[in-house]
Amino acid sequence: MDTPQQQNQFSHVNSRGEASMVDVSQKAVTVREARAEGYVEMQASTLQMIISGGHHKGDVFGVARIAGIQAAKQTSQLIPLCHPLMLSKVAVDFEVQPELNRVRIHSLCKLSGQTGVEMEALTAVSVAALTLFDMCKAVDPAMCLTGIRVLEKQGGKTGHWQAQANTQSGAEQQ
Repeated sequence: MDTPQQQNQFSHVNSRGEASMVDVSQKAVTVREARAEGYVEMQASTLQMIISGGHHKGDVFGVARIAGIQAAKQTSQLIPLCHPLMLSKVAVDFEVQPELNRVRIHSLCKLSGQTGVEMEALTAVSVAALTLFDMCKAVDPAMCLTGIRVLEKQGGKTGHWQAQANTQSGAEQQ
């Protein structure tokens, strides 16, 4: 059992202060799920081009969705201390918010396993946002990626955690 001091330490740093992959071999297999979000802010004309399907590169949302799903599956290749996971579900969805000239990206990652999927959900959102940027940068190089954060996680020893409503920062949590 961890002491209170051990629980407050970074889990990916060993007792000597070195980077270390967490040993999850003794953790119970549970259903684990995480949701994340992020935004791509852009000019109204860029958003309209995407919505109307008038972008010369084709289905911007379709390409970004596939990129996000692929990225979630490759998270352990991108983030050095993440465990390779057998994801059972990855979903990436887009919500156009024309009043704010932005697109909200939402991801869901799920599995039955011994470690959480927050990093996979964040990676899915991040790469989907980067793909939107890449496909539209020629017409709108001033786009801005914002608000990438975990919204909710379920499963494991810590159970259910949810970000407070109406916050844009993961620092403001329950």
